[in-house]
Amino acid sequence: MFLKNRLNQGIPAVVLGACLLLSGPWSSCLAAQKQTASSDQTGLKTSAQVKSGALTKEKKKAEDLKKELNQKAVKAVAETYKVIDLLSQKKPKEALELLKKVIGELEVVLAANEDVSMVPINSYTIVVDTKLSPKEIEAQITEVRKMLKQGNIQGARLLLDTLQSEIDIIIENLPLATYPDAMKLASKYIIDGKNDEAKSVLTIALNSMVVKKIIVPLPLVRASDLVEEASKTAKANKEQALKYLDEAKKQLQIAKVLGYGKDDSKVYKDLQQRIDAIKKEIKGKNQAEKMFEEFLKKLKEFKKKLLSS
Repeated sequence: MFLKNRLNQGIPAVVLGACLLLSGPWSSCLAAQKQTASSDQTGLKTSAQVKSGALTKEKKKAEDLKKELNQKAVKAVAETYKVIDLLSQKKPKEALELLKKVIGELEVVLAANEDVSMVPINSYTIVVDTKLSPKEIEAQITEVRKMLKQGNIQGARLLLDTLQSEIDIIIENLPLATYPDAMKLASKYIIDGKNDEAKSVLTIALNSMVVKKIIVPLPLVRASDLVEEASKTAKANKEQALKYLDEAKKQLQIAKVLGYGKDDSKVYKDLQQRIDAIKKEIKGKNQAEKMFEEFLKKLKEFKKKLLSS
């Protein structure tokens, strides 16, 4: 029914989920404020600003998926709900006329998408983020295990739900292999006076949407942006570049502890060692351009691998 509600409100719709923010100690907050003031004076972004920008950028990417929705398919689904309503109102003639229109719209969709099995009709995002440090996350994981051993399943579930730092992109797709045929079958039932059977077929078709979920780990996005910012800053401000790299390394550790790519510990180790090598180069001859480029390439490949899985 949640799809129906959004369709009635006008698809495409993007629903932004809640972002869980866990505040740190006062000392950390004061330190962050000092860093912000210092960076404002130099015109450079703080690490916090870079991380915030990374989240904003990913939200924008997710929202841009609205442009890829198949509007004729969206309309066909919305009108399918209206057909069911008309049948419930004992208006089979009106329902049949509208259903014919739906079938016509779907024929256009099929003709334009001969090589695909489904088309997107809706997308929305859910953002869940944690501000815990790697050590705090590990402590929470230990607590979850303790709760499970004690049989406190619900308490463990609630705590485990907070151990995420990601954008979930949910895309609902209309299956072209079955939906158009279901519309034709429903129209036959209406012609034969079998309105209840028609409603049943239409309801099953509406419940057959294929849902795809894409998980974007925010720590990896932030690490990428921090290293990229460090590459731009290294020549002009070594100290700030090193701060970016320290925070990037922390973000990689957060991603690892949270289990994004749990079987890729060697990749995480390699990325962290690359950051250490870059830091060493910056402190020395400061000719790390190629090293930055190789790191960002490796991280991009890793993110792509996680997204595809």
